Amino acid sequence: MKVVVQRVARAEVRVAGKEPARIGRGFLLLVGLAHGDTDEQLHWMARKIAGLRLFPDDEGRMNKDLGDVGGDCLAVSQFTLLGDVRKGRRPSFVGAMAPEEASLAFGRFVAMLEEATGRPTPTGVFGAHMDVDLVNEGPVTLILETANVPA
Repeated sequence: MKVVVQRVARAEVRVAGKEPARIGRGFLLLVGLAHGDTDEQLHWMARKIAGLRLFPDDEGRMNKDLGDVGGDCLAVSQFTLLGDVRKGRRPSFVGAMAPEEASLAFGRFVAMLEEATGRPTPTGVFGAHMDVDLVNEGPVTLILETANVPA
């Protein structure tokens, strides 16, 4: 599992000109699911994101988390994060979870994230072509991977 976390002043995602999801201050999450990702890894990722202290305190240090600032998450599925371009010029997506399985896993991850943050998590539309608009605050962007989780 790979998640790109962007601290945003606002973010929204549209499908076919419609706006299914929007947040103010918080995190835009681009979520890529890989073959073999487990519910334990999804749960770890949800807890990790909910607890990330990426918002500035009164001294300007990144010491506050989503709960401290009343922030939200907007989660967007993005299998292209699993694209492998080590060979050739066109990415291979063989490491990405199959769409049917990924749709279910993404739903479970969103539910876990809602439990961890205590707030609803709007999403894009799984598998759809989406337009994502955001104002990256900072900018602050992290890439989290479950492959890097300490044992």
